[in-house]
Parts: sequence; C-alpha cells; structure tokens
Amino acid sequence: MNQTHWYKNAVFYQISVRAFKDSNGDGHGDLHGLTEKLDYLQTLGIDCIWIMPIYPSPLKDDGYDIADYYNVDKAYGSLDDLKELIKAAHQRNIRIIMDLVLNHTSDQHAWFQSARADRNSPYRDYYVWSDTNQKYKDARIIFVDVEPSNWTWDEQAGQYYWHRFYARQPDLNFDNLKVQEEMTNVARFWLDLGIDGFRADAVPYLFEREGTNCENLPETHAYLKMLRTFMDEHYPDRILLCEANQWPEDVRPYFGDGDEFHIGFHFPIMPRIYMALKKGRADDMIEILRRTPPIPENCQWCTFLRNHDELTLEMVTPEERQWMWAQYAPEPRMKLNLGIRRRLAPLLDNDRRKIELANSLLFTLPGSPIIYYGDEIGMGDNLDLPDRNGVRTPMQWEASPNAGFTTGEPFAELVKGARSFQHINVASQMADKDSLFHSISRMVNIRKQHHTFGRGSMDWVITDNPSLAMYIRTYQDDILLIINNLSGSAQTVLLPPEQHADYIDLISNTEHSIETSLTLQPYAHLWLQRK
Repeated sequence: MNQTHWYKNAVFYQISVRAFKDSNGDGHGDLHGLTEKLDYLQTLGIDCIWIMPIYPSPLKDDGYDIADYYNVDKAYGSLDDLKELIKAAHQRNIRIIMDLVLNHTSDQHAWFQSARADRNSPYRDYYVWSDTNQKYKDARIIFVDVEPSNWTWDEQAGQYYWHRFYARQPDLNFDNLKVQEEMTNVARFWLDLGIDGFRADAVPYLFEREGTNCENLPETHAYLKMLRTFMDEHYPDRILLCEANQWPEDVRPYFGDGDEFHIGFHFPIMPRIYMALKKGRADDMIEILRRTPPIPENCQWCTFLRNHDELTLEMVTPEERQWMWAQYAPEPRMKLNLGIRRRLAPLLDNDRRKIELANSLLFTLPGSPIIYYGDEIGMGDNLDLPDRNGVRTPMQWEASPNAGFTTGEPFAELVKGARSFQHINVASQMADKDSLFHSISRMVNIRKQHHTFGRGSMDWVITDNPSLAMYIRTYQDDILLIINNLSGSAQTVLLPPEQHADYIDLISNTEHSIETSLTLQPYAHLWLQRK
C-alpha cells in the first residue's frame, strides 16, 4: 500500500456508518455492514473511505459528541470489527481515515463528568471554565440558530464552561499540556489499529485568547505541527486532513511549510460551483481559485460538492448568501444556520446533466475530490427530519423494503417521493450501464488513470464566452483540455489557435479534432487529452 503522496491522486468517499448498511437487523448501520459493501466501493473506484465518528456517544451531534475516545460504539460493533474492516479494505487497496475530534468532547464524557463534579479533579483543567460569561467576546457564535452564547452555566460546577459548538459539547483546554498529550495518545491508539489517517474536525478553534476571534491562533498551529511531527516519525504515509471552514488565504497556514496538514478542504470553491451553475457563468469560480495561494509541493486541497452538514454559506458575501438562499432554498425549512440542508440531486433539480456537470468540475479542478455517500446514485433528502438529519438518511441499496439497508426498523425515516429507494437505488443503477452510477464511476476511474488531475498545473482558457468553464491541466507530457458548459443552452466557443489540435475524448473514448470552434450542448462537459 505504500505510495508516497498517495492522497494527491486519491478519490475519497465519505460514509456515515450508521446510515450505510446494517448487518444485524437492529436498524443501525455498522462496521460489518460496511465491510460487506467494500466490493461496491471498489467498483465505484474510490481510493479512501472517510468514516464519520464511530466512538461511543450520546449522539446529540451524530457522534461528534464523543463520550470515549478509545472505543467503538456498540451500535457499530467492536474494535475487532474495525480491524476486520481495515484489513478487508487494504486487501482491495482502499484506505480508511476517520474523524479525530480534537476541539471538544460530549458533556457525557467521563472527563467532563469528573471536571464538573469537583474543582480539584485532575480533569477540571481539561476544560475551559470561567466565573463570568464575558470572556472572549470577539469569538463568533457558530450555531447561531440554537446557541445564544459560547458560554453555558453549569450548576454542578458553579462556573460557566466554554463551547464553540453545541452547549452539550464542552471545548477541551489545549493550554493544558496533559490535554495535548492525551489527544496525541488518542491518535496513536487508532493509528496502531491500522487507520490511514484522520480528518481533523474543527481545528481553527483549539485555543482561546482575549482580544482575538479565537480562531487560527499561533498556538493552534504549534500544536498541529507537533501532531504532524509525531505522525511523520511513527506513522509515515498516514495523513491529516484539515477541516477549517475559512477563506483560502486563512487555510494556507494550516499547510505550514509542508509540515502541518497534508490535505485541507477548499470550502469556498464549493458554493461557487452552485453559483456558476445557476448563473451560467464561470467568474465566481475563476475569482476564488485565482485568490487561492499556492501550497507546498507535498500538500493538496480537498474538494467536495456536498457532505453530512448543511451546504455552508459562511465563505460568501452576505449578498451572495441571500442570493443562494433565494435560488437553492426557496422553502424556509431548507435553510439551516448559515447554509442549506439539502442533498446534491435535489439542489440540482434532480437534473442528471447538472449532476454530472457538477461532478465534472469536482473531478477536474485542482485537488482531491470527496464523494458523499449516495450522491453517486443521485440520492434525495428527507426535509421532514430535523436539523442535518435530512441528508444523513439510510443508503438506498435496492427496491426491497427499507431499501435493503436493514431487515429491522431503520434508525431514521427514508427518503420519500421521486428520489425514494423504489426509484433510486444501487441495484437498479448497477444493472443499467447508462445510469448515473456508471457515469460517476467512469469519471472516477478516468481520473485515477491521469495523475494530471491530482498533481498537474491548471490554467484557465479565457474566451469570449463566459458560460464555459474551460481550463488546461498539465502534468509532465499529459495535457488535458477540460470544457464545462455551465449554461442551460447550447454554447459555441471560438478557441485560441494554440488549442487547435487533435484530442482523445476521455469519457467517450473517441477521437476529437478542434479546428476553430466548438459547440457544447446544455450542461455538457468534455475531458480532452491532447494527442
């Protein structure tokens, strides 16, 4: 499996274990169920699975509220089941990364229970306490819909405790060296089990300093560099993926000099893909990628269209946010916090052409792409479910009862209506060679054959037609011309003379000549390799 900088060419796949496949009929997906479906993921072509939290948890925040860092929740199985999954995945050349939630624990964690019960507890200083709720007033509130403050009064403790997310998730105190050591030990525990790395959750918020917004502080970077050094020394070839929902220039320091994170989400490109599709123009994408600073050679951006959270609109202007809400969240229940709680297919009007076009952008723009489970078949959402649960519904495997997800009672109601499992499921799409699944799988596998997508340079081709997102990806002697028609009408473009050449159309595997101009059908895309 050893392959230097493997993450630069990888296609990732994000899975909620609870929602993926239930093997024992209790209505909850589990590690055995995921192991049973590895052949499916191998067929899709993915290289690395990111599994969302499987730690013991009261599940007030889908497992991001951790009650024990050193175990697997019984609902998902056991540590042995995880070892079996890792072994089976590695046999198929699929890696597995998991969530490392550094910033906070559940209020049910034994550390917090001890801390709140006794001021002299060794765990009291694992958390951030205050006699007043007036400290760190410059820190924004992230969950504006539900949390009035970053401080919550604890009757038992007789003090306020600090939390950047839900009140039931108290923040850890990284000024305490024992906390730093403890979290490094947590990483060691899972790496020893064979995990290939971590998606580090909510990393900008680890430290607090008066007079700052308590984000992206130098102390945070110092700790993360220490964690990276520890991994490089003991677990080379494992990765750290940075979740920092920030502007590109603010994420850039998380790569350090190639000595902090290997890979980092590019949050701002994501809403601009949707903006481009709705406006039929490429300018918003061009602007944000031009604003994106270069990163060290051993680092990589990570791109995505959707994930387990709301489609976040934090990294757009207030005017753009209102516009996006008007375009993509016409019903009030579609909004959540500063975002939109809908899945990819319904966001794009369940229009196969738009879904494939968005994926064409995902797979050909710089960075390593992540597919959110179910998006490869165009799964819908269930807006009747509260909070973000509407985009975390059971995977739709087949048209049989409960979508083939479970023989029991599913933990959540399935998608209803036109995108329900009776209409959208893996079995029917795998049987139909013209299905969305096969289109996405073809893109994934083409991408894997061309390291140009993961490692190559990118240059925009500027033409007289703003409806086309057109760029050249180059790596060594592989030159690829990518053309995406963002518009709902056919578009013709005059190409610059240097692009007049013979090409291979990688998706249809046919020859293609460009002499002067080119016409693309509505929402069409071309991946052309220069001969």
